[in-house]
Amino acid sequence: MSDDLTLVGFAELSATVVRARLLAAHDRFWAVDTRALHHPVWFDQFGGFGVLARSAGGEDAGYLLGVVTADRLAYLHLLAVRDDRRRTGLGRRLVRWFDELAAGTGARVVQAVARPEDTAAIAFHTALGASAHLAKDRAGPGEDRLVLTRSLRR
Repeated sequence: MSDDLTLVGFAELSATVVRARLLAAHDRFWAVDTRALHHPVWFDQFGGFGVLARSAGGEDAGYLLGVVTADRLAYLHLLAVRDDRRRTGLGRRLVRWFDELAAGTGARVVQAVARPEDTAAIAFHTALGASAHLAKDRAGPGEDRLVLTRSLRR
């Protein structure tokens, strides 16, 4: 259960330390290699839109990297929940934190991008109300992605 967790915005943390810790524990969060998607810019320049879930004992249980663009699009770059914390509601809690922050900046829409074979991510985002459309070659030639879009209006 995620009741013992505290959500802390990356702006309150040392970006370099958090990034190193999350990369060291990468395989507890991801079934595929996402290290290249953890560019320092997501922790430094966009850190104000990131959040980390920490246990009372100081363990990292989940995190979200995102940003709100100048045209008020909230982009959820990465959402990760550690393997032993899945199916506890933590993912939804992290997204709710991001949604509230994004809406407070004027964002009206959230987008995420997923590989077409990532059924867990697609199911998660569609359960939140996202619609999906296939973007051919989005990540390069032959690298299709699904763009998942949902409204922040309640």
